Amino acid sequence: MIDARCSCGAVVLLLPGPTNRVAACHCIACQRRTGAPFGVGAFYPADSVTISGAPKEYVRAAESGGTVRSYFCTDCGSTVYWKADNLPDMIGVAVGAIADANFPAPVKSVFERSKHVWVGIDAADVEHLQHGSFRKTSN
Repeated sequence: MIDARCSCGAVVLLLPGPTNRVAACHCIACQRRTGAPFGVGAFYPADSVTISGAPKEYVRAAESGGTVRSYFCTDCGSTVYWKADNLPDMIGVAVGAIADANFPAPVKSVFERSKHVWVGIDAADVEHLQHGSFRKTSN
């Protein structure tokens, strides 16, 4: 088991371990959510994640037409995880909240139409999409 947590430790997720379902997202909403040029999320089946603490939920419209629900700590403000209508059985976890320099790299780079021109995600095995999302695939 590994964990993901907010800056102050009030919100903690217990995860079954590393996953290969990792995506870098360059959409404007992720840029604003993270305060960075892109967000990186690790995706897990929701029933494999244990959540402790009392995060606040923020709901926004997704480009897909559905909604994304982000969960953040009410004390320190860190976004730790999110749920998207297009992935109802999955939880996206902020890779930065896992804080493991050896965590697997992204296998997808999505919404590259709004990617900052100086950002490069150049590994040969990364799928690059102008739109899109991280769909559920086998682990």
